Amino acid sequence: MSEAFPRTPEEIAEDYFARRGGILRALTDEVEDFYQACDPEKENLCLYGERNGAWSVELPAEEVPPELPEPCLGVNFARDGMARKDWLALVAVHSDAWLMAVAFFYAVKLDQEGRSKLFKQVNALPTLFELVTGRAKLPPGLKPAGAAAGGSKPAGAKRKQDGAMPEGYTGTGTASGSKLPSVGTRQLTPNDVSPMLVGAMAELYWPDDGMWYPVRIERLDPGSRTA
Repeated sequence: MSEAFPRTPEEIAEDYFARRGGILRALTDEVEDFYQACDPEKENLCLYGERNGAWSVELPAEEVPPELPEPCLGVNFARDGMARKDWLALVAVHSDAWLMAVAFFYAVKLDQEGRSKLFKQVNALPTLFELVTGRAKLPPGLKPAGAAAGGSKPAGAKRKQDGAMPEGYTGTGTASGSKLPSVGTRQLTPNDVSPMLVGAMAELYWPDDGMWYPVRIERLDPGSRTA
């Protein structure tokens, strides 16, 4: 194992939020990339949410039994056999089940109070299915699948300490930064820091050069209210 398993309810919840955030982007903002990765001509593929907040479409693990519960096998086969929105909803349902399976695989050594605490943290968020089908509101900065444009976006983890959250982020900042935050943004407050921000876009103010930089929130600590 390259990394130690999360052990506490807070660590497991952070792992869940990161994996969920990656999958949510695959099914919304980066849906064109996900669609192209799910070639029906390829072998059985799985959609993975990674611990660093990224997502990937890969062949299943060769280990038997696998180190972790495996996601749904063959998400690529149904891609061209049904309406895209129905296919994405189906992938979302299976991804929700996989995220819970991984979380409670980690939680096996928690006591009843710990498992209950973990469930309350992850259950505070809408499911991927609810978000993909429009039954719940997407986090700021993510577009529904029907409005998403193609092209890759950085999947590396970013950290935000003090920034501005777009009301529907348009990405007016550049990689070299901007002297002013984007129009239509507002300053985050401690009360804004919740699991709903995972996967959202924000702007980070870097005091060393006095510039604002676009970032994506990949993980957060609900206890300390930092992301």
